[in-house]
Amino acid sequence: MNARVETGSTGLDRIKLIGAILLLVGGIYAFYYFAAYSTLFRVLGLLVITGLAAALALQTEPGRRFWLFAGEVRTEVRKVVWPTRQETLQTTLVVVVMVLVLGIILWLFDMVLMTILRFLTGQGG
Repeated sequence: MNARVETGSTGLDRIKLIGAILLLVGGIYAFYYFAAYSTLFRVLGLLVITGLAAALALQTEPGRRFWLFAGEVRTEVRKVVWPTRQETLQTTLVVVVMVLVLGIILWLFDMVLMTILRFLTGQGG
């Protein structure tokens, strides 16, 4: 028999997450409540409160899983082979030329259809 053990969020984890959300909401409320004060101080205060909320949220099981996931994402991004500057410029140039060519073709198609429509309706010269 194969038993699976699932680790779900405990009640304490939920309380911590709710506390983090309340911290964020309170920080946003305080940011606007103290509108008469310097914007610099309000932004710094909001950043501190956001950091505290994030630290509290990372103490939960979902927070730890998110942090592990973010680390794995970072590792995968490092494995990506990014194009060189020359490849990027060449690709951009091809895209710009194709957009211009397609734009001209659609403009000509529109002009032909407008000419036919004017001829059929008797409008214009």
